[in-house]
Amino acid sequence: MTDPSRILKIGLPSGSLQTATVDLFQKAGFQITVSSRSYKPSTDDPEIAISLLRAQEISRYVAEGFLDCGITGKDWIAENGSEVEIICDLKYNKATSKPTRWVLVVPENSPICSPADLQGKRIATEAVGLTRRYLEEKGIDAHVEFSWGATEVKVPDLVDAIVDITETGSSLRANKLRIIDTIMESYPQLIARIGVLKDSWKAQKIFGLKTLLQGALNARDLVGLKMNLPAGRLEELLDKLPALRNPTVSQLARSDWLAVETVIEERIVREIIPILKQVGAEGIIEYPLNKVVY
Repeated sequence: MTDPSRILKIGLPSGSLQTATVDLFQKAGFQITVSSRSYKPSTDDPEIAISLLRAQEISRYVAEGFLDCGITGKDWIAENGSEVEIICDLKYNKATSKPTRWVLVVPENSPICSPADLQGKRIATEAVGLTRRYLEEKGIDAHVEFSWGATEVKVPDLVDAIVDITETGSSLRANKLRIIDTIMESYPQLIARIGVLKDSWKAQKIFGLKTLLQGALNARDLVGLKMNLPAGRLEELLDKLPALRNPTVSQLARSDWLAVETVIEERIVREIIPILKQVGAEGIIEYPLNKVVY
C-alpha cells in the first residue's frame, strides 16, 4: 500500500481543456483513464491522485490546501485572487497552442468603438473580478454583472457589451460580434500550494511533473529523422540544410557510410526529404517524438 504522505493530490481541468490535458499527460508518460461516472480518474502512477474540477475552482482548492497542485488558467488564478506558487506556464489550449484571450466585445453595429464608450453601460461576463479591475485601471464606471453562460446572446438586448473568452475568435465572428479590446491573455499554468515545496518528496514529484509536461509540449511540433549517408557528402548535407546543422553523426560498419540523426519541425519534413535524397541519403526514417527535454 502506498504511504499516504507519498501521494501528490493534483487537480486537472474538466470541460473544454480536459481532453487536451489528458492527452498532454499521456504524452508525458502517464496513462490516465477517465470514467464518465467519476471525477477521479485513475492513473498508472500510484503516487498521484487526480481530481477533475472546473478550471474556475482549481486555484482556490490549491490555495486552501485541499490539493497539492493543479493545472488551471492564469486567468482564473487572477480572477480568484488565489495565492499559489506558479511552477510554470504550459503553452497549450483546447484547439491550438495559442493563449486564450479575455476580450471586450460589442455587436458589429454597436456605436461603441472604444472602452471609454462604456461609461455608464452594462457589461456581462463570467470573469467579474478581471473585468472590474480592468475598468478601474482605465477610470471607467460601468455596471458589471455575472453571466452564467451563453454570454454572447445577451448583447444588445440585455447588456451593452460582454467580456468573453476566445481562442480563435471564430465563434464571436459567427455571432456578428466585434472585439474592441483584449483584457488578458492566458495559458494554463502548473501551480502548487504555498509551502508544499518544503516537503522534499512532493517538491521532487512536482518538478519532475513539470519536466515531463514541458518535454511533451516541446515535442509537439517536432519529429525525428534518421538516415544513412555517404561519408563524403556530409558537408554537402550540412550546407544545404541549416536545420541539420547539429545532427548526431556516427560511423556505420562500412567506413564510407554514416548514420545521421536529427530533430526537426514536422512542417518542413516534406521539403527536406527530397533534398536528402538528392545528396545521397538512404533508409530515411521519420518518427514521432513524445518528449524533448532541454
